[in-house]
Amino acid sequence: MSVETLDPAQRRGGWLAAIGILPLVLIATCAFLALYEPRFLRTSNLVNVLRNASFLSIISAGQMLVIIVGGFDISVGAIVALTSVSSALSMVWLSQTGLENVAMIVAGGCLLGLIPGLLVGLANGFLVSVMKVSPFMVTIGTMTIAVGLAGYVTGGTPIYDMPELFTRQIGRGSLFGLPYIVYAAALTVVVLWFMQTQTRLGRYFYAVGGNEKAARLSGLNTQRYIFLAYVLSALLAGIVGLFLTARVGSGEATLGTNLMLESISVAVIGGVALKGGVGRIQMVVLSALFLSVLSNGMSLLRIDSKYHIIIIGIVILIAVAAESIRESRRNGHG
Repeated sequence: MSVETLDPAQRRGGWLAAIGILPLVLIATCAFLALYEPRFLRTSNLVNVLRNASFLSIISAGQMLVIIVGGFDISVGAIVALTSVSSALSMVWLSQTGLENVAMIVAGGCLLGLIPGLLVGLANGFLVSVMKVSPFMVTIGTMTIAVGLAGYVTGGTPIYDMPELFTRQIGRGSLFGLPYIVYAAALTVVVLWFMQTQTRLGRYFYAVGGNEKAARLSGLNTQRYIFLAYVLSALLAGIVGLFLTARVGSGEATLGTNLMLESISVAVIGGVALKGGVGRIQMVVLSALFLSVLSNGMSLLRIDSKYHIIIIGIVILIAVAAESIRESRRNGHG
């Protein structure tokens, strides 16, 4: 079989099989919350759910790409923190150089802020794809370095004095009633959907994750696609770091500490196979929305925050078990 035909929807038996029950679970959860907690349907609450789901969708999209090619990226949360600190410091520094154009300060600060995170992604990609080091060990190492650097630079103190264009207009502003992060997430989803369904690059990612040896024997440069997946994951984590920094109004070395686990959770619940080769961006988005709705609903229902992570953990275990059952049935029918 040509590597260009290795499409997860085909392997799963068509579009309906690929979608699964997640949309039904999401609809049922929303219906339950709407009936038992009227505050759920308030516009401000729904916007908050969308905002949180957008953050999760972007960072989980990068995690999805890495898992599809057979890896893991434990460093995404640390990249968020490193980007937060570096972008805040860059804007403060540019302001002190005498540059008066606020838009240029913000743009320059954002671009400079992304560089450290991209360097982490480059290191991850090189060590995993070229040096053949375990993705788990590599990204744990780079995560530790990134967290250490962010903490050392800030000394544990948040960085303020960023332009209001960044903190107020971008971080807390909106367009047609929706935060800017929602539009950033929508653009990310459209681009990745197009890549996965309409380009050879997307098909090659699946081929590498499905069977790296077979893909290599078919003439693919598997190292290139593994390397690219880690760089894209770092870039998307950096973008989340910028928007989160704008949202909270300060550069913080502790920002995004939960996003690593959450991004993997979203990917798993969204049907991204941990063995690689399977995963769809539209399912990742639904999964991010589901987790955001679930977390919001538990807060509205006044469920103690200590139980939130337990409930989410149970959901993840159910999702992994369901994927295992589906895989066994596919193999049994194969």
